[in-house]
Amino acid sequence: MLKISDMRKKNYIIIVAAWIGCLAGLQPPVYGAEARKQNTVTAVTPPAKPQTPKHVLTNSIGMSFVYVPPGTFTMGSPEDESGRYDRESQHEVKLTRGFYIQTTEVTQKQWEAVMKRNPSHFKDCGEDCPVEQVSWNDVQKFIWKLNMLEGMNRYKLPTEAEWEYACRAGTRTRFNWGNEPDCSLANFGVAFFHKECKSINPGKTMKVGFFPPNKWGLYDMHGNVWEWCIDRFDTYLPGPVTDPMGAYARVDRVFRGGSWSVSSRYCRSANRDSGSPNARLSTLGFRLMREP
Repeated sequence: MLKISDMRKKNYIIIVAAWIGCLAGLQPPVYGAEARKQNTVTAVTPPAKPQTPKHVLTNSIGMSFVYVPPGTFTMGSPEDESGRYDRESQHEVKLTRGFYIQTTEVTQKQWEAVMKRNPSHFKDCGEDCPVEQVSWNDVQKFIWKLNMLEGMNRYKLPTEAEWEYACRAGTRTRFNWGNEPDCSLANFGVAFFHKECKSINPGKTMKVGFFPPNKWGLYDMHGNVWEWCIDRFDTYLPGPVTDPMGAYARVDRVFRGGSWSVSSRYCRSANRDSGSPNARLSTLGFRLMREP
């Protein structure tokens, strides 16, 4: 029979041994329910794979966006390109982030859904024609309201580099269909001093998506209305460059793509123009990009 003093000595030895085991990184043995609990295999959920962006998205007011993957391309035009300007010097551009870009120009219907009015000169063209007579500053208000409506902060104007990359869709020709102007492939060339497409195109805006899209599913990247970009206008930085954002100290903003009123020269993939952020013209609209 153990004496009380012997029991205390035994308990003391057990406690000391447990402390030594802990210091050595060992765990004291467990028994009964606790042992059964520790021996139970717990299912482990594997880490989620990165999601591949959907190819096409449509938002709450019917704006459709196609996903454009990141990539590297040659921006600008070669010196022997017909109709080029010196402001189009060729350089390599790397875009490190994919983005969604609207498949069409913003329509009168889409603008009115957000802004509750239609400023367009060509209202008789219909609600599916591009909105025009909207300044760069007007567009910023539209973007702010659309982001609020959708509870996000992903809508923006594309940068000039993103716009040209999306317009070209892998091509290096004057237009995304080739080198020759074609009045059956875009709405351009009808004004009193530009008559390339007279009697073919109407001399005003047309319904978006009327002409065939480029290889990435984007309509009217050439003609119909010029499209605002987010950048301030300046000469290009020497390449190669990564994710260019344009100038910081200039006032005028870039617009791209040409319009119904200008000749094919101004509708080329590399052509760039600019205007005051307050400018409102019947030849000037926009399309949006959306971050993934």
